[in-house]
Amino acid sequence: MDEELRLLTERARRESGGSAACERLAATDDPDELADVLTAPGQPLWARELAAVRLGVAGDRRAFESLVLLLNHRDAQRCASAAYALARLADPRTARAAAALATNELRVAYALEPVRLLIRLRAPESVPALITTLRRRLRPHDPYQRVALACVEGLGTLGDARARPVLHDALAHPALAEAAARALARIPRQR
Repeated sequence: MDEELRLLTERARRESGGSAACERLAATDDPDELADVLTAPGQPLWARELAAVRLGVAGDRRAFESLVLLLNHRDAQRCASAAYALARLADPRTARAAAALATNELRVAYALEPVRLLIRLRAPESVPALITTLRRRLRPHDPYQRVALACVEGLGTLGDARARPVLHDALAHPALAEAAARALARIPRQR
């Protein structure tokens, strides 16, 4: 079991009060049993999360919808575990879903993990979504500077010349200036 899955399992054990149901979900190798948890009524959130992440890591696309819902959850740990599983799921819908979540102004408080996922995916949707999200964060007194910083760093990592204008704009923001300068330095000059 890798570290991310181990941490999730420990958290699920705590949330479940060490229930036998949690131990069964953590131990099963039956993907159908895990998938049933995603559709069965009355399942606790910890069970749905554990089942979805285990399926996602295993590449079972039945977990996709549940993982996208968790990616947009108010609990940062749930968002992170969903992003971890979605990055491994290799579902072609993932980048589009992450871009939609990252650019949704009504849910921007929960956009950090979708932004990080877009960077990991390096999908065609990644750069346009990061540019859109960052541009919105450059407003005066925007409270989502962690999201803005993740976008700046991600655009530097992706190294796409389309990011130059928004990164130049980010230079004017003291909290982002140093990261924006580093990001700009990583983007190859056009000839």
